[in-house]
Amino acid sequence: MKFATRKNKNCAAFTLAEVLAALLFLAIVVPTAVEALHIASLAGEVAARKGAAARVADRVLNESLVMTNWNSGTQNGTVTENGIEYRWTRSSAGWPAQSALSMVTTVVKYSAQGKEYSVTLNTLANPATQVTGMGSQ
Repeated sequence: MKFATRKNKNCAAFTLAEVLAALLFLAIVVPTAVEALHIASLAGEVAARKGAAARVADRVLNESLVMTNWNSGTQNGTVTENGIEYRWTRSSAGWPAQSALSMVTTVVKYSAQGKEYSVTLNTLANPATQVTGMGSQ
């Protein structure tokens, strides 16, 4: 009499060693990926604030040139955009390459991620072309 025997089938399954190796790999990769995303987020915030600070510097510089008050010494102020404070300082000094021109500088300082950053914007202005009232000097 013949007894029925089971045939050994090749089962597709993972061994315990393979599962443990995969878990070890995930334990290394996941925290590294999360840290990389965190750093990218911080860099994005700093870049966004730097862009806003550059816009503030541009606005302060252009307003002072249009209002012709750029030659009146150093001025300071504060601009708040989206709840973030940007502190600016505008000054002018003679341009060494040509004595008729002055270099007008605006520096905007801001905080991001607990650190101080600054943006500096410069332009040249000619005091002889300042407009006062309806006429020019």
